[in-house]
Amino acid sequence: MLIMLLLIGHAGYAQSFKLMRFDENYAYLRDSASTFYHKIKYTSLSAKSNVYVSFGGSARLEYVDFHNEDWGRLGIGHNNFLLQRYDLHADVHFGEKIRVFTQLRSAWEGGRKNGPRPIDEDHLNIQNFFIDAQLYKQNEKSLTVRAGRQELDYGSGRLISVREGPNLRLYFDGLKLMYAAAGFTADAFAMAADTVNTGAFDNKTSKQVNLWGLYAKRIFPRAGNLDIYYLGIRRDLAVFEEGAAKEVRHTLGTRLWKYGGGFIYNFEAAWQFGKFGTADINAWTASADIGYMFESLKARPTINLRNDYISGDNNKGDGKLGTFNPLYPKGGYFGFSPQIGPVNLIDIHPYATVNPGSRLVLQADVVFNWRYSLQDGVYRPSGNFNLAGSSSKKRYIGTAYLASAVYTLNRFISLNAGVQYFKTGAFIDDLIKDHKDGLFINTRVAFKF
Repeated sequence: MLIMLLLIGHAGYAQSFKLMRFDENYAYLRDSASTFYHKIKYTSLSAKSNVYVSFGGSARLEYVDFHNEDWGRLGIGHNNFLLQRYDLHADVHFGEKIRVFTQLRSAWEGGRKNGPRPIDEDHLNIQNFFIDAQLYKQNEKSLTVRAGRQELDYGSGRLISVREGPNLRLYFDGLKLMYAAAGFTADAFAMAADTVNTGAFDNKTSKQVNLWGLYAKRIFPRAGNLDIYYLGIRRDLAVFEEGAAKEVRHTLGTRLWKYGGGFIYNFEAAWQFGKFGTADINAWTASADIGYMFESLKARPTINLRNDYISGDNNKGDGKLGTFNPLYPKGGYFGFSPQIGPVNLIDIHPYATVNPGSRLVLQADVVFNWRYSLQDGVYRPSGNFNLAGSSSKKRYIGTAYLASAVYTLNRFISLNAGVQYFKTGAFIDDLIKDHKDGLFINTRVAFKF
């Protein structure tokens, strides 16, 4: 508590915490006045100050209140529980060429009637532990290799996301090559995903590469940004409504996007091919998110309209697979506590944000959801198979109404609250006998240093 109060006392300090904590750089504090907080973020380990260590961490407490999860199919009714997540990291720089980053994570769930979900609990584990070695640097061009355990997050999180929303963030073990130049970056990587268990240091490391790819980004000043990527994935047992089999899938995609004041947009499209058992894969997705920020108005309101088309399997049992695989998607891509994942889906999603004050952001969403194919079912936010749908001729899944608020107390503490009401549609009503509308409430407090 004393440390927290000391940090809050330095809330005026120019600080920007990033989604990926290893992207932060505190070398500029080398010549700053020595304070308690500066010593945490920058401690010299050599006379020349080119070897230094930086410490950081976070704590997050979340209360979740669910009514009729999975539209009443689980038969639980009211289910409320508490989620906790803690992490500490150390970032050691040995000059400009070598750097070691390590981070411990602890995540807990308490009170959930049907036990922790795979995204809820892992009592103690190594979240990041990698070494960076700079192979080349000239002017603004550099080439760096990263080896070890690391988090990944690319683009808008449609396919590769660290998954900040759920209690457990994703990580991988592997090798990444990173090239950077003025207005251009490109990463090539080969990774293995662990099997996560709930105890301490008991996660099982995969013995094979199951994720690989290339992701490049080009920045066009004032015009926008362009991403181009290739992603490959291997799963020994993948489950879709079509069946269960070994999956080797390849994804080619591109994204054109621009954020900031005035006109904003995010267009993305991807095509997938490969093998599911002996069947050929042919799947795709396309998304458009268009909006406008009224920068001249005091509250800086933003209005957006989003539309997604995500393929499903057209003919169950025909030996072909048309179901899109979102790989490792953002858990809250369609709002917090989503009930539907980005598979076999058509959605229309208008939303709006407003900043009544410098510390408060309010957002309201409505998401209308249809099945893309009547021969395929609905999937969870992770992309895992949830409910078979080939026996129903109904297309409309349901409507989600969401409202959320984020309040930034200071640079270290933020509060987040939201409510979602899910009105079931004809498809859910057709398949679940005692179907019920869902109500979901989240309240979260987060502290970072």
